[in-house]
Amino acid sequence: MAYTFEQFCKDANAALRADPGPGGKETIRRNLEALLKNEAFVESVCGPDAELGTHQIYRDPDFDFVVLAHVNKDARKSPPHNHGTSWAIYGQATEYTDMSEYRRVDGKTGAGDAELEHVKTYRLTPGHAGLYDVGAIHAIDYPAGARFVRVTGTDLETVERLKFDTAHGKAEVIQSIGVN
Repeated sequence: MAYTFEQFCKDANAALRADPGPGGKETIRRNLEALLKNEAFVESVCGPDAELGTHQIYRDPDFDFVVLAHVNKDARKSPPHNHGTSWAIYGQATEYTDMSEYRRVDGKTGAGDAELEHVKTYRLTPGHAGLYDVGAIHAIDYPAGARFVRVTGTDLETVERLKFDTAHGKAEVIQSIGVN
């Protein structure tokens, strides 16, 4: 029997209850990879007939984590950004997403002048998930038709985040940068 979305949500809650730190989030990441093997689930939330856009498909009543389906028509490349005090796990459903990770090297944490160092770039392919913990700076680049499921520690619209303009060496506070 396939790993179900309902079981994933229960297991994510249990993982955070047992360990709200890195271990619990890593368990959620592994479980998201298991969920992405459920073809019926992927078809229902990210398949060719799924409505375009970003859709909240679950919000946990205890820990406030959110599960979103990202059904993208067009290609997109984001600037480097973080999720502030939240974490995120991206699970690739279709196509791929190139993930780039950065480290801030100027010793600062807020908006203003900012210097980043590129750490690595890798590709998430269908069935694979990546974890970006609190404060992790990353950028995404995906082709037209890429679709993924993302779990965030909270509704990102309620968290102060930063996006980085590497050409001008600046960090800017944002409320929303769209799909990130």
